[in-house]
Amino acid sequence: MESIQSLHSRITRDRLSFAYRGDVSDRNSLALLTLLENEMKDDSFGFTGRKRLFMFVLESLQNIAKHGIHKFHSGMSTVTFSKTDDGYTVTTGNIMDAASVADLKKKLEMITGLEPDKIKALYRQILNNSEFNKKGGAGLGLLEMAIKTGNRLDFDFIPVDPEHSYFILSKTVDSTGTSSNPPLSGRRFDSSSVLDLEKLMTMNNIHMIWSGHVSSEIGEEVLTIAESKLDEEDVDSSLRKRVFSIMAEALENVSKYNPGRETESKFGMPVVILRLDGSRFLLTTGNLIDVKNVLNLQTKLDMVNSLDKTGLRDMFYRSLSKQTIDTDSTDNMGLLAIARKSGSKLNYRFEKVSKAFSYYVLTVRVEENTDQSTWQ
Repeated sequence: MESIQSLHSRITRDRLSFAYRGDVSDRNSLALLTLLENEMKDDSFGFTGRKRLFMFVLESLQNIAKHGIHKFHSGMSTVTFSKTDDGYTVTTGNIMDAASVADLKKKLEMITGLEPDKIKALYRQILNNSEFNKKGGAGLGLLEMAIKTGNRLDFDFIPVDPEHSYFILSKTVDSTGTSSNPPLSGRRFDSSSVLDLEKLMTMNNIHMIWSGHVSSEIGEEVLTIAESKLDEEDVDSSLRKRVFSIMAEALENVSKYNPGRETESKFGMPVVILRLDGSRFLLTTGNLIDVKNVLNLQTKLDMVNSLDKTGLRDMFYRSLSKQTIDTDSTDNMGLLAIARKSGSKLNYRFEKVSKAFSYYVLTVRVEENTDQSTWQ
């Protein structure tokens, strides 16, 4: 697998906030939308801009859920959003029938080539015209996107096989939620970064990447998306419970000990990476930590990793007996709980990023059969 260091560097370079790869359904769409809304809200993104971009993402997700090819290619659907200097870029990708490409491309080219007032006129003209809308609403949905966020809709179609193409739809907006790209500039949309990211996630069994401030609200939505994926893969219920419990503990630590959004923006945003391959699950979290706390945390991690199953159990109950109402329950207890439930060593590293902070990366592996765990 590509190292976490290089992956994190790529996330930082591309200013990626979120990437999801998997089936898009009614169940997980709300969590995906809420993640985006919370990020924009916490980032002081204007209300009007938030509303416009929210509408674009909602329509895009609905299009994937309704018109994407789900039987064999649901896992290839992607949703990403990244920051720009004055806003966000939101991109979706999904498999579609190659036979439908020409018609959809024609509609997109027509919409992108029209001025805003012409788009509104066309929208009103075809509201009661079934011919343009015969594909189940896709045409009107695209027009609504263009009206609400400006007429620039970036897109591309990548052939997958003779019967299928990968449809990429992207929108870049400023803080008001209005298109940042000139509608008739002639600039061609470059989809290579989207394809590279999809391939990277596929090769490494990455289901989700979050790179941004982690609040309790964000943590809840990340857990919801993970739970949906575990259900989708029909993961054993006992493994599902262990994974969910470990994620909750790890995300709570990232949220509880964050130094603040401003400091994170300067020295390193938190990252959450979920990987799932059959019954093998990896959770990676990264966050800033005060350099004064590194040695103490490293000592605890090494102590936990030195214990066998029985030692972990005994240490857990000894630590539990010392807890009081004022005790920090996510200190030794949190690491011990994660190690016990995962059944594997805690893989970690620290990288000093300033005089005051180091970046702490923790990877936890969880498998059905922990006694024969060999996945790295």
